[in-house]
Amino acid sequence: MRIAVVHSFYSSRVPSGENQVVLAQVEALRAAGHEVALVARYTDERLRRASYPVEAALTTATGVGPDPTAELAAFAPDVVHVHNLFPNFGTGWLRDWPGRVVATLHNFRPMCANGYLFRDGAPCTACPSGDRWAGVRHGCFHGSRVASLPLAWRGRHGAPADPLLARADALVVLSERARRTYADAGVERLHVVPNFVSVTPAAAVAPGDRWLCVARLTPEKGVLELVRSWPAGVGLDIVGEGELRPAIEAVAPAGVRLLGGMDNAALRAAMGGYAGLVVPSRWFEGLPTVYLEALAAGLPVLAVDGNSAADDVAAHDLGVVVPTSAATEDLRAALAAITGRGAELRRRAGASFRARFTAPTWCDAITGVYDGTGVRTRGEVPLSA
Repeated sequence: MRIAVVHSFYSSRVPSGENQVVLAQVEALRAAGHEVALVARYTDERLRRASYPVEAALTTATGVGPDPTAELAAFAPDVVHVHNLFPNFGTGWLRDWPGRVVATLHNFRPMCANGYLFRDGAPCTACPSGDRWAGVRHGCFHGSRVASLPLAWRGRHGAPADPLLARADALVVLSERARRTYADAGVERLHVVPNFVSVTPAAAVAPGDRWLCVARLTPEKGVLELVRSWPAGVGLDIVGEGELRPAIEAVAPAGVRLLGGMDNAALRAAMGGYAGLVVPSRWFEGLPTVYLEALAAGLPVLAVDGNSAADDVAAHDLGVVVPTSAATEDLRAALAAITGRGAELRRRAGASFRARFTAPTWCDAITGVYDGTGVRTRGEVPLSA
């Protein structure tokens, strides 16, 4: 199959898991024998122009902007897979493209200016619920009403009218929670295809007694709330950087270490030595890559309710889910419950990863979406395997 992947790459100034996912999927499709062309625009390159902020705003608001049609026509794909057009591609070309189009919705930007459906410390669905200008009033994109205006204008008719969502023959979301959220907003033709990670088996190590949290230190990730309630004396290593680091450092109890950013290879190599992963996200979130990497390393998971990782933990018995209101003693009890089932949960985590989150499994599923037959999977292996 000839597949054209279209992606607007986010700036390298802010690490983007989405950028890495797109590159990994291109390589997985090629490894599976498909011909793949990556049609891309890069924010880092366009930022060199002083006029770029205005260009990006106009492209977002009007849909008039860089057009990949010539590159697509030259490749003549069987299917065009769009990951992200914001803010470096226009949308006008979609009306005239005659072939099959599939789009992956990595976030909620078609119905939310900041893409997270999160504001003031809690989930927010004001815009998809009909208050189309809430994002402008609250300055939801980069804290700016002016910067939020083009996104609100583009979304003023609701998510089903978004040019990409309206044109695509199939829409891929990363979790059942994301599917429900888009469906509640009136979007159809949705298929759940989680991401995957390709991992090299690490040397076996005995699990330690410290816990791991990997996240941007920003409000929607919930790390500040986690640290405020974390039991003193219980080891927790936090990998990541962000605006909330000073606030987190100020309230961190004994046992909590902020390690800053870490190379992904080093992080993966170290994972197996932790007691488990903690996922405190307060926004809905797709299944984050670090969650898949943790399962691959055999880590059980403590997750805060309300995000897709927590849904997965509960559905497949991979750890414990606590409410967003969890106090210190609630966390202490949850950690003890996971530790008490440590060996069993580590086996379940590894088996669940192998059954659901490998590159071949993803390729099978996405190929079914490409050819219009729906998601194809290899089926789960028994968790006792």
